[in-house]
Amino acid sequence: MGVKRWTRLAVLVGAVSMWATPDGAVAQEQDVAAAGKPFYEDNCMVCHGQAAKGDGPMATFGLLSVPAADLTQLSKRNGGKFPFWKVYRVIDGREEVKGHGVREMPIWGDEFRLDAGSDAMRHTQVRGQILALVYYLQSLQEQ
Repeated sequence: MGVKRWTRLAVLVGAVSMWATPDGAVAQEQDVAAAGKPFYEDNCMVCHGQAAKGDGPMATFGLLSVPAADLTQLSKRNGGKFPFWKVYRVIDGREEVKGHGVREMPIWGDEFRLDAGSDAMRHTQVRGQILALVYYLQSLQEQ
């Protein structure tokens, strides 16, 4: 594992451990969301774009058979409430993206778990990565 990944992992573990305490919940949620940004940049930005509007290079150059979703509108499309656990399950691969037919979006949970191998601690970290990514997406929601 490279230094960059260890650094991200340390930030994520620190953010998640802070998140678990009752005081300063908003600040801690922001810390967890910030820890999710590098995961977004490494895994999602190529399709969904830097601002998560669905305009990443893969979409811009017409390399997707299904347009990438504007991830800033998830709350708006869900009656003003961010569908936190649904987004988690989509990233994790446990829930299909309706209307896509064959799943175009990679199942990042599988990718992260493959990277973790058989190490149980790494699998726990994978769940933390996905949580951080979901909190990051939640922080991008437009009103």
